[in-house]
Amino acid sequence: MAIHVLSRRSVNATAILSVLSIGFLMLASARLSAAPAQLPDFEQLVETQSSAVVSIQTRRAVSAQPTGSGQLPPELLRRFHNFQDPRGRSPRPTPQGQGSGVIASADGYIMTNAHVVDGATEIIVHLDDQRELPATLVGADKHTDIAILKVEASELPAAKFGNSDALRVGQWVLAIGAPFGLEQTATQGIVSAVSRSLPNDNYVPFIQTDVAVNPGNSGGPLFNLKGEVIGINSQIFSGTGGYMGLSFAVPINLASNIAEQLKTGKGIERGWLGISIQDMDQTLAESFGLDSPAGALVSAVTPDSPAARAKLQAGDVIVEFGGQPIARAAELPPVVASTAVNSNANIKILRAGKARTIKITVGLLETEKLAVSAPQSGPFGVVVSDMTREDRTKMGVENGVRVDQVEPGKSAAAAGLQPQDIIVAFNHHPIDNVAELAKMSRESKPGSTVPILVQRRQQIQFLALKVPEKQAG
Repeated sequence: MAIHVLSRRSVNATAILSVLSIGFLMLASARLSAAPAQLPDFEQLVETQSSAVVSIQTRRAVSAQPTGSGQLPPELLRRFHNFQDPRGRSPRPTPQGQGSGVIASADGYIMTNAHVVDGATEIIVHLDDQRELPATLVGADKHTDIAILKVEASELPAAKFGNSDALRVGQWVLAIGAPFGLEQTATQGIVSAVSRSLPNDNYVPFIQTDVAVNPGNSGGPLFNLKGEVIGINSQIFSGTGGYMGLSFAVPINLASNIAEQLKTGKGIERGWLGISIQDMDQTLAESFGLDSPAGALVSAVTPDSPAARAKLQAGDVIVEFGGQPIARAAELPPVVASTAVNSNANIKILRAGKARTIKITVGLLETEKLAVSAPQSGPFGVVVSDMTREDRTKMGVENGVRVDQVEPGKSAAAAGLQPQDIIVAFNHHPIDNVAELAKMSRESKPGSTVPILVQRRQQIQFLALKVPEKQAG
């Protein structure tokens, strides 16, 4: 019998190959077995957090253009409020809209988008337990697209808010909302970018994701894997009106700050420097003696502004504000706006190619303080809106809110309120903005009658307003 004899070199080579093969197989097996453990548990997240998500339905007592098949305007960047006309008729005397929201506290405060409730004469909140509750608008800030609603309920399943400043690109996130009215729809994706600046939204450093969101998702929460709300879905980038892989959410840290200010009824105070800025490009950078383009280039300084008093000049390049680096011009406005009014901040600038630090006292952006709340209806059947300083000067009043619409058959109409009236005081308390009026309305005794002071065509008079009986729920 012939015996095949292997040389020592052959044996060694065979053994090495065997060991390597076993090693590769073990490594591949380990990777395959480890892969499922790295996937997020969306099932449990939805199960534990969906009860804090609500669907919002609104009505508007205005005419509207028909939408036909439901196609949305072909804007590239749009806030995705879902409008419906179940009868398919046009024009619609009471167009309906749908959005989403998240329960911010157990005592009935709900956070959503300002554009979801803009101009609404009626707001109905649909809870996960199938209850439908009427809501009043506490206040809304159009610049950040955040609104706060209030329903008469207690022990609601409030969501837990996280820290949006800790978000990193690549993290898993989950959205829950009501796209096209389909309640409790969950979609997942990752954070695509943070601190994203969008045209005409100077005050919001958006969270960009690839989570599928559509009309009706507006105002719904964006969760991290801990089940914490880290954003409020607001806009999509689309050429068709539908999802195309780019969605944007308002960071929850900013949204919470705005919400707390709205709840006080005192309006939003934003920081202001009094400068015009622009981006730097390579050519501009070289003309200013800089190696590379970075920072916000000051193109103009408003006289008698905080910037003027701090001796900022046109041609200065702001590279840091209050300890936060500024790489592009769009990064500066939200940082300044969120800085406390009358506080001091250090600005690092480049002037004539040399670095220096300037201390500045942040001022108040006056034009934003009064016009902060969206029109609202509430139980009285009246749509009111805030007035700018120019409006008040023209009308000859120091405070008040303007009546935009009066619904027939409700308390406001019975009291004799008319469109263009100015409500100056409610129950002997001066009214400065919509949020204050909403707060006083909620605190009024159901079934009582309160005096309201109204200015109409340069004449001032009291009207008696009946407070509706509180609805159950």
